[in-house]
Amino acid sequence: MNDYLVTMTTHVPAGTPDQAIGEIRAREAAHSAELAAAGHLLRLWRPPLQPGEWRTLGLFAAADAAQLEEVLTSMPLRVWRTDEVTPLSPHPNDPALPPRTGGTEFLTTFIIAIPAGTPGQAVQDTEAAEAERAKELAGHGHLLRLWKLPGEGRALGLWRAQDAAEMQAIEKSLPLDAWMTVQTTPLTEHPSDPANLS
Repeated sequence: MNDYLVTMTTHVPAGTPDQAIGEIRAREAAHSAELAAAGHLLRLWRPPLQPGEWRTLGLFAAADAAQLEEVLTSMPLRVWRTDEVTPLSPHPNDPALPPRTGGTEFLTTFIIAIPAGTPGQAVQDTEAAEAERAKELAGHGHLLRLWKLPGEGRALGLWRAQDAAEMQAIEKSLPLDAWMTVQTTPLTEHPSDPANLS
């Protein structure tokens, strides 16, 4: 199975009765539980939203892109939704920890750009220190998951911290920090997140 991050944006047509919206949301929640039981839906989160915006981030597992499309098409809200799929690849520093309680979860997108002319040994030493720091942060319950993103030097991390200030301090503690550009997204709980259903 491969992992995929899916940004799901829902646009309810104007004039749709509240009862119809409630019914389709209830069907979506029930089907999400079925997909989680089948091992296809791993996590759901809400990123920061504007008023009236419906957007969800989902971590899905599927054998390939075709199977993922079948899974996404089977979801009731798909009739009003557009999905942006990002394939994820295994990262050598991924601790593969289960969800934890307490604090806030954050998704981080890292883009690493090693300066031209950096000696190879310096790169190897920094990458080794980064791997060691990732193990430490996983041991403290901060780093939960890490994946490679498409493109050179890009990675996606799932973290847990008490607040944004602690998350920023964690990022600054990474040995690769001087070579990284980081985009951090705070996450809030989604009522259909499989982590809350277990």
